[in-house]
Amino acid sequence: MTTTVKDIVTLVDDIAPPQLAFEGDKIGLHVGSLNHKVNKVMVALDVLENVVDEAIDSDVDLIVAHHPLIFKPLTSINTNSEKGRIIQKLLQHKISVYVAHTNLDITSGGVNDMLMNQLGIENHQILVETGEDELFKLVVFVPETHENELRDALSNAGAGHIGNYSHCTFNTPGTGTFKPQEGTNPYIGTQGDLEKVSEVRMETIVPKSILSKAIEAATEAHPYEEMAYDVYPEAITGSKFGLGRIGQLEEDMTLQEFAQLVKEAFDVPAVRLIGDSTKSVKNVAVIGGDGNKFIHEAKRKGADVLITGDVYYHTAHDALGMGLSMIDPGHHIEQVMKKDLVKLLSNKAQNIDVEFTTSNVVTEPFRFV
Repeated sequence: MTTTVKDIVTLVDDIAPPQLAFEGDKIGLHVGSLNHKVNKVMVALDVLENVVDEAIDSDVDLIVAHHPLIFKPLTSINTNSEKGRIIQKLLQHKISVYVAHTNLDITSGGVNDMLMNQLGIENHQILVETGEDELFKLVVFVPETHENELRDALSNAGAGHIGNYSHCTFNTPGTGTFKPQEGTNPYIGTQGDLEKVSEVRMETIVPKSILSKAIEAATEAHPYEEMAYDVYPEAITGSKFGLGRIGQLEEDMTLQEFAQLVKEAFDVPAVRLIGDSTKSVKNVAVIGGDGNKFIHEAKRKGADVLITGDVYYHTAHDALGMGLSMIDPGHHIEQVMKKDLVKLLSNKAQNIDVEFTTSNVVTEPFRFV
């Protein structure tokens, strides 16, 4: 079966739901077509010209990137400019570009979790809450013969998960009636005759983020031409989501020692250190990219040190004033998303004939002398 850009986009969106992204963030399809055939996918941090050249040389059909290719509106596509050349090359070689940015930062298991895992801090929590998933009650009426198949389909789509329990449903037996009209091809019964079927009213909880996916999965598993179902909003809310993570080191260490650990964990030549090198640190906060505006939240949550990139001069002074240490290993440490996202996509694409690879081009613009 042919794999398309749309098929891969479905996988990416399942990992990093678009609705999690900050308002105005330039996520989604930047170049290409959802209908283009895909044999090879390359995951990249940035879409620069040398990354596109790498994709061309490697016969890549789709680039899944973290940083947007087109962030500010283009007034022209001048092929003498770098941006124009990039777009021209992508179109000429039929390479599509899909972006998952702040939605990949925020999602559970996303960039900020990847950064914490790279530091060896496993038990961590959200640093800055940005929202919570609404919950809905999905009710599907299914013949008894297909009850188990439907329950499995819903669970595999992410519905009916409460804590560490899956397949959570409530089931009420009953009798369904229907009369197939002209033009129908009923699974049970004949046209013009009233049919009575032993059915089950299956109820389950579904987060808003996967509601459409759950209904689609139920429809595919349901034997009827027309599936009867109801959707009700719930007063309770689901899982919280947000930016950044905070956790604890197994053992206290000095800020100087921890800075060295950060340097080695992210394989960077140097880090910028803000604070007393001899200070003991235990509670660690991480925000991938530019986390300047979240220093107050980090301090309020009890962080001894905040790791983030692009720290401004005045932000550093403010952090010193409030007693918050900071370590700036650079924006480029978000490159951990390349190998980790490839693993996540490969696990979800076991039934899809496509190759996933990471970009090997180093897009760090800074050099240390």
